[in-house]
Amino acid sequence: MKLTSATLFALEIPFVESFRHSSKERSACDSVVVRVRDEAGGEGFGEGAPRPYVTGETVDTVLDHIAERLWPAVAERDVPSLAGGASLDEVAGLVPSIGIPWGRPDNASRAALELALLDCALRHEGSSAGRLLPPRREKVCYSGVITAGAAEKALLHARQMRLLRLPHVKLKVGFEDDVERIRAVRTALGDGISLRLDANGAWTPARAVEVLGAVAPLAIAAVEQPLPRGPVEELQRLRSAVAVPVMADESLVTREDADRLIAAHAVDFFNVRISKCGGLARSLQIARRAADAGVGVQVGCQVGETAILSAAGRHLAAGLPEVAFVEGSYGSLLLTEDVSADGVRFGYRGEASVLTGPGLGVRVLETRLRKYARRIVELPSSRGAA
Repeated sequence: MKLTSATLFALEIPFVESFRHSSKERSACDSVVVRVRDEAGGEGFGEGAPRPYVTGETVDTVLDHIAERLWPAVAERDVPSLAGGASLDEVAGLVPSIGIPWGRPDNASRAALELALLDCALRHEGSSAGRLLPPRREKVCYSGVITAGAAEKALLHARQMRLLRLPHVKLKVGFEDDVERIRAVRTALGDGISLRLDANGAWTPARAVEVLGAVAPLAIAAVEQPLPRGPVEELQRLRSAVAVPVMADESLVTREDADRLIAAHAVDFFNVRISKCGGLARSLQIARRAADAGVGVQVGCQVGETAILSAAGRHLAAGLPEVAFVEGSYGSLLLTEDVSADGVRFGYRGEASVLTGPGLGVRVLETRLRKYARRIVELPSSRGAA
Protein backbone atom coordinates (compact mmCIF):
# COMPACT_ATOMS: atom_id res chain seq x y z
CA MET A 1 0.00 0.00 0.00
CA LYS A 2 1.33 3.41 -0.97
CA LEU A 3 1.79 6.17 1.58
CA THR A 4 -0.46 9.08 0.72
CA SER A 5 -0.21 11.67 3.48
CA ALA A 6 1.27 12.55 6.84
CA THR A 7 0.39 14.90 9.67
CA LEU A 8 2.83 16.23 12.23
CA PHE A 9 1.66 17.23 15.71
CA ALA A 10 3.95 19.28 17.96
CA LEU A 11 2.56 18.44 21.40
CA GLU A 12 2.59 20.34 24.65
CA ILE A 13 0.91 18.19 27.31
CA PRO A 14 1.32 19.58 30.85
CA PHE A 15 2.98 17.41 33.49
CA VAL A 16 1.37 16.56 36.80
CA GLU A 17 4.49 18.10 38.34
CA SER A 18 7.69 19.48 36.86
CA PHE A 19 10.64 17.17 36.25
CA ARG A 20 14.18 18.43 36.76
CA HIS A 21 17.71 17.18 36.19
CA SER A 22 21.08 18.91 35.92
CA SER A 23 20.59 19.91 32.26
CA LYS A 24 16.91 20.87 32.10
CA GLU A 25 13.66 21.38 33.95
CA ARG A 26 10.47 20.40 32.15
CA SER A 27 6.84 21.03 32.95
CA ALA A 28 5.26 19.68 29.76
CA CYS A 29 5.71 17.05 27.08
CA ASP A 30 7.32 18.41 23.90
CA SER A 31 7.11 15.40 21.60
CA VAL A 32 6.46 15.40 17.87
CA VAL A 33 3.90 12.81 16.77
CA VAL A 34 3.75 11.69 13.14
CA ARG A 35 0.64 10.14 11.63
CA VAL A 36 0.97 8.52 8.20
CA ARG A 37 -1.87 7.27 6.00
CA ASP A 38 -1.89 4.84 3.12
CA GLU A 39 -4.10 4.60 0.04
CA ALA A 40 -6.37 2.05 1.73
CA GLY A 41 -7.18 4.49 4.53
CA GLY A 42 -4.91 2.80 7.05
CA GLU A 43 -2.83 4.85 9.41
CA GLY A 44 0.08 4.57 11.80
CA PHE A 45 1.54 6.74 14.56
CA GLY A 46 5.12 7.43 15.60
CA GLU A 47 6.78 9.77 18.07
CA GLY A 48 10.08 11.54 18.52
CA ALA A 49 11.24 13.52 21.55
CA PRO A 50 13.89 16.05 20.46
CA ARG A 51 16.57 17.03 22.95
CA PRO A 52 18.88 19.91 21.90
CA TYR A 53 21.55 18.91 24.42
CA VAL A 54 21.66 15.32 23.11
CA THR A 55 21.18 15.27 19.32
CA GLY A 56 20.92 19.01 18.63
CA GLU A 57 17.28 18.67 17.57
CA THR A 58 14.43 20.92 18.62
CA VAL A 59 10.71 20.57 17.99
CA ASP A 60 10.92 23.06 15.13
CA THR A 61 13.92 21.42 13.46
CA VAL A 62 12.21 18.02 13.68
CA LEU A 63 9.07 19.41 12.04
CA ASP A 64 11.11 21.04 9.28
CA HIS A 65 13.38 18.03 8.72
CA ILE A 66 10.50 15.59 8.38
CA ALA A 67 8.47 17.94 6.18
CA GLU A 68 11.29 19.03 3.89
CA ARG A 69 13.55 15.98 3.69
CA LEU A 70 12.28 12.73 5.17
CA TRP A 71 8.62 12.72 4.13
CA PRO A 72 9.28 13.64 0.46
CA ALA A 73 11.61 10.63 0.29
CA VAL A 74 8.89 8.18 1.42
CA ALA A 75 5.70 9.76 0.06
CA GLU A 76 3.91 7.51 -2.45
CA ARG A 77 6.25 4.61 -1.71
CA ASP A 78 4.85 1.18 -0.89
CA VAL A 79 4.97 0.09 2.74
CA PRO A 80 6.82 -3.27 2.77
CA SER A 81 4.57 -6.30 3.17
CA LEU A 82 5.21 -7.99 6.48
CA ALA A 83 3.09 -10.92 5.33
CA GLY A 84 5.56 -11.24 2.47
CA GLY A 85 8.43 -11.56 4.92
CA ALA A 86 9.61 -7.95 5.24
CA SER A 87 11.80 -7.36 8.30
CA LEU A 88 11.99 -4.55 10.82
CA ASP A 89 15.15 -3.31 9.09
CA GLU A 90 13.35 -3.19 5.73
CA VAL A 91 10.53 -1.07 7.11
CA ALA A 92 13.01 1.21 8.90
CA GLY A 93 15.08 1.35 5.71
CA LEU A 94 12.34 3.36 4.01
CA VAL A 95 13.49 6.34 6.09
CA PRO A 96 16.53 7.70 4.25
CA SER A 97 19.86 8.70 5.76
CA ILE A 98 20.04 12.33 4.74
CA GLY A 99 22.58 14.89 5.89
CA ILE A 100 21.15 17.63 8.08
CA PRO A 101 22.16 21.29 8.27
CA TRP A 102 23.33 21.32 11.89
CA GLY A 103 25.62 18.33 11.43
CA ARG A 104 24.17 16.26 14.28
CA PRO A 105 22.06 13.09 14.16
CA ASP A 106 18.43 13.43 13.12
CA ASN A 107 17.44 10.62 15.45
CA ALA A 108 14.20 11.98 16.93
CA SER A 109 12.99 12.80 13.41
CA ARG A 110 13.89 9.34 12.14
CA ALA A 111 12.33 7.60 15.13
CA ALA A 112 9.02 9.42 14.73
CA LEU A 113 8.66 8.57 11.04
CA GLU A 114 10.01 5.02 11.34
CA LEU A 115 7.59 4.13 14.15
CA ALA A 116 4.67 5.59 12.16
CA LEU A 117 5.60 3.47 9.11
CA LEU A 118 6.00 0.38 11.27
CA ASP A 119 2.69 0.96 13.04
CA CYS A 120 0.94 1.48 9.68
CA ALA A 121 2.45 -1.66 8.10
CA LEU A 122 1.56 -3.83 11.08
CA ARG A 123 -1.98 -2.48 11.40
CA HIS A 124 -2.60 -3.04 7.69
CA GLU A 125 -2.03 -6.76 8.25
CA GLY A 126 -3.56 -6.97 11.72
CA SER A 127 -0.23 -7.86 13.33
CA SER A 128 1.49 -6.75 16.52
CA ALA A 129 5.04 -5.44 16.74
CA GLY A 130 5.68 -8.63 18.67
CA ARG A 131 5.65 -10.39 15.30
CA LEU A 132 8.86 -8.62 14.30
CA LEU A 133 10.32 -8.58 17.81
CA PRO A 134 8.93 -11.64 19.59
CA PRO A 135 8.60 -11.10 23.36
CA ARG A 136 10.85 -13.19 25.61
CA ARG A 137 8.89 -12.36 28.76
CA GLU A 138 5.21 -11.84 29.62
CA LYS A 139 5.78 -8.73 31.72
CA VAL A 140 8.24 -5.86 31.71
CA CYS A 141 9.43 -4.47 35.05
CA TYR A 142 9.97 -0.70 35.18
CA SER A 143 12.12 1.54 37.37
CA GLY A 144 11.02 4.58 39.27
CA VAL A 145 12.88 7.87 38.74
CA ILE A 146 13.35 10.52 41.42
CA THR A 147 13.70 13.99 39.95
CA ALA A 148 16.09 16.63 41.19
CA GLY A 149 14.64 19.20 43.54
CA ALA A 150 13.97 19.67 47.23
CA ALA A 151 15.33 16.90 49.43
CA GLU A 152 11.96 16.57 51.15
CA LYS A 153 10.23 15.82 47.85
CA ALA A 154 12.94 13.31 46.89
CA LEU A 155 12.40 11.45 50.15
CA LEU A 156 8.62 11.52 49.68
CA HIS A 157 9.01 9.96 46.23
CA ALA A 158 11.43 7.37 47.58
CA ARG A 159 8.95 6.31 50.25
CA GLN A 160 6.14 6.11 47.68
CA MET A 161 8.28 3.90 45.45
CA ARG A 162 9.09 1.66 48.37
CA LEU A 163 5.37 1.26 49.09
CA LEU A 164 4.83 0.34 45.41
CA ARG A 165 7.62 -2.22 45.84
CA LEU A 166 9.47 -1.01 42.78
CA PRO A 167 12.59 -3.16 42.42
CA HIS A 168 14.70 -0.43 40.82
CA VAL A 169 14.95 3.34 41.37
CA LYS A 170 17.07 6.00 39.70
CA LEU A 171 18.02 9.26 41.41
CA LYS A 172 18.92 12.41 39.49
CA VAL A 173 22.18 13.92 40.78
CA GLY A 174 24.68 16.58 39.74
CA PHE A 175 24.29 19.12 42.54
CA GLU A 176 26.18 20.34 45.60
CA ASP A 177 24.26 18.12 48.02
CA ASP A 178 24.62 14.91 46.01
CA VAL A 179 26.22 12.78 48.72
CA GLU A 180 23.68 13.77 51.38
CA ARG A 181 20.74 13.21 48.98
CA ILE A 182 22.01 9.81 47.91
CA ARG A 183 22.48 8.66 51.49
CA ALA A 184 19.03 9.92 52.49
CA VAL A 185 17.30 8.28 49.52
CA ARG A 186 19.11 4.98 50.16
CA THR A 187 17.88 5.05 53.76
CA ALA A 188 14.32 5.79 52.64
CA LEU A 189 14.36 3.00 50.06
CA GLY A 190 15.96 0.41 52.30
CA ASP A 191 18.40 -2.25 51.19
CA GLY A 192 16.04 -4.32 49.07
CA ILE A 193 15.69 -1.84 46.21
CA SER A 194 18.33 -1.34 43.53
CA LEU A 195 19.50 2.29 43.39
CA ARG A 196 21.34 3.92 40.52
CA LEU A 197 22.35 7.51 39.83
CA ASP A 198 22.07 9.80 36.80
CA ALA A 199 24.26 12.91 36.58
CA ASN A 200 23.29 13.86 33.00
CA GLY A 201 26.93 14.79 32.38
CA ALA A 202 27.06 17.34 35.22
CA TRP A 203 30.23 16.17 36.97
CA THR A 204 33.90 16.77 36.32
CA PRO A 205 36.11 13.68 36.61
CA ALA A 206 37.32 14.84 40.04
CA ARG A 207 33.78 15.45 41.29
CA ALA A 208 32.64 12.07 39.97
CA VAL A 209 35.43 10.27 41.81
CA GLU A 210 34.64 12.23 44.98
CA VAL A 211 30.90 11.49 45.01
CA LEU A 212 31.12 7.90 43.82
CA GLY A 213 33.84 7.13 46.34
CA ALA A 214 31.70 8.50 49.15
CA VAL A 215 28.57 6.52 48.20
CA ALA A 216 30.15 3.28 46.98
CA PRO A 217 29.29 1.49 50.28
CA LEU A 218 25.58 2.18 49.56
CA ALA A 219 25.37 -0.54 46.87
CA ILE A 220 24.91 1.79 43.91
CA ALA A 221 23.95 -0.34 40.90
CA ALA A 222 25.24 2.11 38.27
CA VAL A 223 25.94 5.76 37.54
CA GLU A 224 24.52 7.08 34.29
CA GLN A 225 26.45 9.63 32.21
CA PRO A 226 28.65 10.95 35.03
CA LEU A 227 30.69 13.12 32.62
CA PRO A 228 29.68 15.32 29.69
CA ARG A 229 29.72 13.75 26.24
CA GLY A 230 33.31 13.80 25.02
CA PRO A 231 36.22 11.48 24.26
CA VAL A 232 35.36 7.92 25.29
CA GLU A 233 38.74 7.67 27.01
CA GLU A 234 37.46 10.00 29.74
CA LEU A 235 34.70 7.54 30.62
CA GLN A 236 37.17 4.66 30.45
CA ARG A 237 39.53 6.37 32.91
CA LEU A 238 36.66 7.10 35.29
CA ARG A 239 35.42 3.53 35.05
CA SER A 240 38.89 2.34 36.06
CA ALA A 241 38.99 4.75 39.01
CA VAL A 242 35.65 3.98 40.68
CA ALA A 243 33.86 0.90 42.00
CA VAL A 244 30.41 1.94 40.74
CA PRO A 245 29.50 0.57 37.27
CA VAL A 246 29.31 3.28 34.60
CA MET A 247 26.49 3.70 32.07
CA ALA A 248 26.58 5.74 28.85
CA ASP A 249 23.56 7.84 27.87
CA GLU A 250 24.28 11.15 26.16
CA SER A 251 27.56 9.59 24.97
CA LEU A 252 25.53 6.90 23.16
CA VAL A 253 23.54 8.39 20.29
CA THR A 254 24.65 6.49 17.19
CA ARG A 255 25.82 3.02 16.28
CA GLU A 256 29.29 4.51 15.78
CA ASP A 257 29.17 5.78 19.38
CA ALA A 258 28.38 2.25 20.50
CA ASP A 259 31.34 0.84 18.61
CA ARG A 260 33.74 3.41 20.08
CA LEU A 261 32.53 2.82 23.64
CA ILE A 262 32.82 -0.94 23.22
CA ALA A 263 36.29 -0.77 21.68
CA ALA A 264 37.54 1.43 24.55
CA HIS A 265 35.92 -0.74 27.27
CA ALA A 266 34.59 2.59 28.51
CA VAL A 267 31.34 1.58 30.22
CA ASP A 268 29.47 -1.29 31.84
CA PHE A 269 26.00 -0.38 30.54
CA PHE A 270 24.32 1.33 27.58
CA ASN A 271 21.16 3.40 28.03
CA VAL A 272 19.29 2.72 24.77
CA ARG A 273 16.46 5.16 24.15
CA ILE A 274 14.44 4.78 20.96
CA SER A 275 14.08 8.46 20.12
CA LYS A 276 17.68 9.26 21.04
CA CYS A 277 19.07 6.31 19.09
CA GLY A 278 17.08 6.86 15.88
CA GLY A 279 14.21 4.39 16.05
CA LEU A 280 13.38 0.84 17.01
CA ALA A 281 15.60 -0.83 14.39
CA ARG A 282 18.73 1.15 15.27
CA SER A 283 18.07 0.75 19.00
CA LEU A 284 17.85 -3.01 18.53
CA GLN A 285 21.12 -2.99 16.59
CA ILE A 286 22.87 -1.08 19.38
CA ALA A 287 21.43 -3.40 22.04
CA ARG A 288 22.70 -6.42 20.11
CA ARG A 289 26.17 -4.87 19.78
CA ALA A 290 26.17 -4.37 23.55
CA ALA A 291 25.10 -7.94 24.27
CA ASP A 292 27.81 -9.33 22.01
CA ALA A 293 30.40 -7.27 23.88
CA GLY A 294 29.19 -8.14 27.36
CA VAL A 295 27.80 -4.65 27.99
CA GLY A 296 24.52 -4.48 29.92
CA VAL A 297 21.49 -2.71 28.45
CA GLN A 298 19.01 -0.33 29.98
CA VAL A 299 15.96 0.44 27.85
CA GLY A 300 15.46 4.08 28.70
CA CYS A 301 12.91 6.74 27.82
CA GLN A 302 12.58 10.45 27.21
CA VAL A 303 10.89 12.36 30.01
CA GLY A 304 7.34 13.15 28.94
CA GLU A 305 7.03 10.67 26.10
CA THR A 306 3.48 9.60 25.30
CA ALA A 307 1.98 6.12 24.97
CA ILE A 308 3.47 5.80 21.46
CA LEU A 309 7.14 5.83 22.47
CA SER A 310 6.25 3.98 25.66
CA ALA A 311 4.74 1.17 23.59
CA ALA A 312 7.78 0.98 21.32
CA GLY A 313 10.06 0.86 24.36
CA ARG A 314 8.03 -1.96 25.88
CA HIS A 315 8.33 -4.05 22.73
CA LEU A 316 12.09 -3.50 22.76
CA ALA A 317 12.40 -4.35 26.46
CA ALA A 318 10.25 -7.45 26.07
CA GLY A 319 12.15 -8.68 23.03
CA LEU A 320 15.74 -8.43 24.24
CA PRO A 321 17.33 -11.62 25.59
CA GLU A 322 18.51 -9.73 28.67
CA VAL A 323 17.75 -6.25 29.98
CA ALA A 324 19.20 -4.80 33.17
CA PHE A 325 16.79 -1.91 33.75
CA VAL A 326 13.73 -0.47 31.99
CA GLU A 327 12.36 3.08 32.18
CA GLY A 328 9.25 4.73 30.81
CA SER A 329 5.52 3.96 30.64
CA TYR A 330 4.77 6.68 33.17
CA GLY A 331 1.61 7.71 31.33
CA SER A 332 -0.74 9.60 33.62
CA LEU A 333 1.74 9.36 36.48
CA LEU A 334 3.47 12.26 34.70
CA LEU A 335 1.17 13.49 31.91
CA THR A 336 -2.10 15.16 32.79
CA GLU A 337 -3.57 13.22 29.86
CA ASP A 338 -2.02 10.70 27.47
CA VAL A 339 -2.74 10.49 23.73
CA SER A 340 -4.09 6.95 23.96
CA ALA A 341 -7.11 5.55 25.75
CA ASP A 342 -5.15 2.38 26.42
CA GLY A 343 -3.39 2.28 29.76
CA VAL A 344 0.34 1.89 29.26
CA ARG A 345 1.62 2.98 32.64
CA PHE A 346 3.22 0.42 34.89
CA GLY A 347 1.61 -0.74 38.12
CA TYR A 348 2.49 -2.43 41.38
CA ARG A 349 6.10 -3.66 41.51
CA GLY A 350 6.69 -1.69 38.32
CA GLU A 351 5.09 -4.44 36.25
CA ALA A 352 3.34 -3.99 32.91
CA SER A 353 2.07 -6.61 30.49
CA VAL A 354 3.48 -7.08 27.01
CA LEU A 355 1.39 -5.28 24.37
CA THR A 356 -0.34 -7.56 21.86
CA GLY A 357 -2.69 -5.25 19.95
CA PRO A 358 -2.23 -4.31 16.28
CA GLY A 359 0.76 -2.18 15.39
CA LEU A 360 2.57 -0.81 18.41
CA GLY A 361 -0.42 -1.84 20.51
CA VAL A 362 -1.98 1.50 21.46
CA ARG A 363 -4.99 3.31 20.00
CA VAL A 364 -4.09 6.96 19.50
CA LEU A 365 -6.92 9.48 19.79
CA GLU A 366 -6.75 12.29 17.25
CA THR A 367 -8.94 14.44 19.48
CA ARG A 368 -6.20 14.43 22.12
CA LEU A 369 -3.46 15.10 19.57
CA ARG A 370 -5.34 18.16 18.36
CA LYS A 371 -6.20 19.23 21.89
CA TYR A 372 -2.54 19.45 22.91
CA ALA A 373 -0.91 20.36 19.59
CA ARG A 374 0.70 23.79 19.54
CA ARG A 375 1.46 23.33 15.85
CA ILE A 376 0.05 20.97 13.19
CA VAL A 377 1.68 20.41 9.80
CA GLU A 378 -0.21 18.60 7.02
CA LEU A 379 1.94 16.80 4.45
CA PRO A 380 0.20 15.44 1.34
CA SER A 381 2.00 13.16 -1.08
CA SER A 382 3.66 14.85 -4.03
CA ARG A 383 0.80 13.60 -6.20
CA GLY A 384 -1.71 15.04 -3.76
CA ALA A 385 0.18 18.35 -3.67
CA ALA A 386 0.05 18.54 -7.42
